Amino acid sequence: MDLNDYLRVLRRHWITVVALALVGLLVGGVYSLLNKPTYTAETQLFVAIQGSGSVTELQQGNTFSQARVQSYVRTVGTPAVLQPAIDSLALAVTAEQLSKQVKATADLNTVLVNITVSDTSPVQAAAIAQAVANSLVQTVDNLEKPKVGGTSPVRLSIVTPAVAPLEPSAPNIKLNLILGLTSGIVLGAGTAIVRGTLDHRIRGEQDLRRATDLPLLGGIAFDSDASKKPLLTQTPGQSPRAESFRQLRTNLQFANVASKAKSVLVTSSLPGEGKSTTATNMAIALAQAGNVVCLVDADLRRPMVGEYLRLERNAGLTTALVGSADLEDLLQPWGEDNLFVLTSGQIPPNPSELLGSNEMKHLVTRLEDSFDIVVIDAPPLLPVTDAAVLSQHVGGVVVVVGSQKTKQNELVKALSALDLVKAHVMGIILNRLPVKGQDAYAYSYHAYSSQDPVSDTSQQFSEFGERRPNQGSRVAETSSVSQFLDALPESSGPKTFPQDTERFPMGERSKR
Repeated sequence: MDLNDYLRVLRRHWITVVALALVGLLVGGVYSLLNKPTYTAETQLFVAIQGSGSVTELQQGNTFSQARVQSYVRTVGTPAVLQPAIDSLALAVTAEQLSKQVKATADLNTVLVNITVSDTSPVQAAAIAQAVANSLVQTVDNLEKPKVGGTSPVRLSIVTPAVAPLEPSAPNIKLNLILGLTSGIVLGAGTAIVRGTLDHRIRGEQDLRRATDLPLLGGIAFDSDASKKPLLTQTPGQSPRAESFRQLRTNLQFANVASKAKSVLVTSSLPGEGKSTTATNMAIALAQAGNVVCLVDADLRRPMVGEYLRLERNAGLTTALVGSADLEDLLQPWGEDNLFVLTSGQIPPNPSELLGSNEMKHLVTRLEDSFDIVVIDAPPLLPVTDAAVLSQHVGGVVVVVGSQKTKQNELVKALSALDLVKAHVMGIILNRLPVKGQDAYAYSYHAYSSQDPVSDTSQQFSEFGERRPNQGSRVAETSSVSQFLDALPESSGPKTFPQDTERFPMGERSKR
């Protein structure tokens, strides 16, 4: 990972970084509140050599004092110094306990001894510091006094008496908050990087490029209402999701210039990536552009196209493949555009064999001869082999990748399955992309939308199931394949739809 990858991971997981930073800030604040305030009092002593005061004696005395100062600093923490201070203040502690509150230091190349005492009481801290300083003066005088008698050559004097501090020295609230915030940011950044390194889910185009170099045909913007209103005609015409499908339609047409494929298979790596809604809305978008489109539900395990469009599902693709009814009688028109739907029919026990049969190949060829473009919704690639088998009968394959759902290795396995059967993969569609952020693919067109962004088609079919039942289809009036076959007349020829080549192209083109 380079620097840009790390920055992208941090932007992607910015909530984690901010959350842990706030947690660190909170911990710093709680720690400051739970700790009792501590006050620090300080006193300073000067070490001098008693002599006549000549220059030579002063130089020798200064050198001697500096050499002895470090010894006096260590002497401060001994019971010889602390016990007299405890006795003078009548403290209920031992010399060892008091030594933890007392600290002595000496400035470099000086004869000054600094004594600091910390206590929860400012007055007590000053009293202990002063008592320890007085005890040190007396102790050094006793230790340095000659045994033969006379005065000590060393004299300690208190130059800075201890004063009760006005403000606590600890806890340092500002420092604790800064440390907590910094620790939280570092922890959050580390967590984000670890998560980003271990997370192999495809979230956007940059993640997609790590798995494949196939063209990105388009990205479908995420819509929270898509589960309730999955169809393109149920969304406002200027919404990001609607614009995403129009862009997909344009890119698909450009991608199809070289191969001139009239049939497109839509599949995915795993279930739940939105391939059925993508195939359905792609067919609707192509039909809205003036194409005569046929949408085939070839997902014979979990068919969803009929449910989305509220069409009869019991007679459809499987009915045509087993020869129980003619293809023309099974096509159902949908909407005001030239869109015809061939639902799945009854679910067979052997979907793979049925989709890989010669009958399926002939059916696709017949649809290609009669329609401008055929969109086929197929099962996912990894759980079953249906899509890989069916991909040999179509002109091109489009793989739908669900953002934040599909992992890179899963997509690689799915594309490998298509590569084994020499399928022509036209490109990838990234589904459920965020509208905003670094992984966004769609752009907002609200600034250019009219006062009523919902198109006439959207208004007409927003409640398509209730407002436009498929009354002209004999298939919609039956509930099973057997009932449908019983309802067929003895004479041949399509009776379900009028033989209008503009509205139903099978009648004229099938004769070619």
